[in-house]
Amino acid sequence: MVVAESASPRTVARTVTPALHRLAVLLGVLALIAILGVVLSTRAVDDLTEGLQPASVANQSVLQDLTDLESAVGAWARSGDPGALDDYQQALARLPGHQQVVEQYAADDARLLGLVQQQRAAAERWLDDYAQPRVRAPGGAETFRMARYRNGQRLFEQVRAAHQETSGLFGSRVREASADATWRLRATIASVAVLTLLGWLVVGRSRRRLLAEVSRPLVALEAVVHQMAKDPSARARLDGPREVRSVALALNELADAQSRARAVEQKVTEELRVLDTARDDFVSNVSHELRTPLTTIHGYLEMVAEEFEDTMTPRHERILEASRRNVARLKTLIDDLLTLSKAENRTTTLESVDLVPLVRDAVTDVSITASGRGISLEQDLGAAPVMVLADRPMLGRAFLNVLSNAVKFSLDQGRVSVSLSVEESDDGATAVVAVRDRGIGIPAAELERLGSRFFRASNAVTNEIAGTGLGLRIVQTIVDKHGGDVRIDSEEGRGTRVVLRLPVQTGPS
Repeated sequence: MVVAESASPRTVARTVTPALHRLAVLLGVLALIAILGVVLSTRAVDDLTEGLQPASVANQSVLQDLTDLESAVGAWARSGDPGALDDYQQALARLPGHQQVVEQYAADDARLLGLVQQQRAAAERWLDDYAQPRVRAPGGAETFRMARYRNGQRLFEQVRAAHQETSGLFGSRVREASADATWRLRATIASVAVLTLLGWLVVGRSRRRLLAEVSRPLVALEAVVHQMAKDPSARARLDGPREVRSVALALNELADAQSRARAVEQKVTEELRVLDTARDDFVSNVSHELRTPLTTIHGYLEMVAEEFEDTMTPRHERILEASRRNVARLKTLIDDLLTLSKAENRTTTLESVDLVPLVRDAVTDVSITASGRGISLEQDLGAAPVMVLADRPMLGRAFLNVLSNAVKFSLDQGRVSVSLSVEESDDGATAVVAVRDRGIGIPAAELERLGSRFFRASNAVTNEIAGTGLGLRIVQTIVDKHGGDVRIDSEEGRGTRVVLRLPVQTGPS
């Protein structure tokens, strides 16, 4: 039953677009927060790894340089070894570079800068008041002065104290930077997780709405389409977006048109059935009514031939022979019409048939006619049986027609070849019966008309070869009834090859 359409239904675009907009906005915000979080986290990590940590390492190197200087001064004071002076000069050359790295980083941090400057001042006092004077003085145990040594130790302890404060602040800054980078990363992950959950909720809500407003009407429409195949009276509900309702309305109109067409088709079928019955009756009645006078005419002709056998003039003999020939032609035409009518309309009774003896019998039936014209018949039927489901008399008539045509259209002293083989394919086995003659052939322009009722090739008419033009039509009809097909290849003046293909019987006979 068709449900009335509500006023102004929304289109699919108006139903889907808001959900897509919400999802797009949510994805945009999610991407923006993710990018911002990554940028901030990266900046914090870069500041930690490229600025603070190298400055902290450089600050430790400052202490190491001062320690190396203090060791070199002590070695010079104790031994006067010139190598100690070389160590002193190398450490002194390294010290400014490390101090510069520390001071460049601390330039933006007032507290750290103050401690760094205190550390530098303590180092310079130690160098100016103790280290430099001591290395300029002679070295060796005899130059050792306890007062000078104690003053140097006191100044270096001040250096150590200043460095300890600076290192402590550097360590604090490192921990703060690490914590800040970790917090930014966690905040980014949390924000992305919250927005993802929100997006999941939005998608779920949009999915339920789309299912209710778009998907379910489409599924219902699909179900109605399948139902219509079984129940022509089924109709689609006018539900869902405007496009779905339009499709449902068009489907209902199509179903109504099909119902009307089905009724017309049924009426035409009944009329065709009546016409077919009338045609069959007409053919049968006309054939019967024609056979009776033809039989009578044939009898009278034979009586005339016997009574005036020795007294007829050549002219009368020609007239009598022409009459006999035309009576035989009419009788053949009537027989072919009846055979074609039976092939087209009779219910085929199928049985398991071996094609080998059936084809061999057809060859035997035409052998007398062939030998009378010096035509040799070559057979290649094989020894193994080839079983098909067939109406034996009808299929035998088809083989006989093909062989009769091959002999009839062959030249005297010619040759006709008959072969039977089986072809295997994915669709099953197929029996192939091929008949090849070397006769007059068929003009190329007339090949497509083969099989038409009463059609005869022009060269057959020119050569006055008798025939009704129904033989090949009978063959095609019989083979079609058996689920096979007929293929014809011909070349005028070189002969014709007719191939009949039939499905081989499978399973038990």
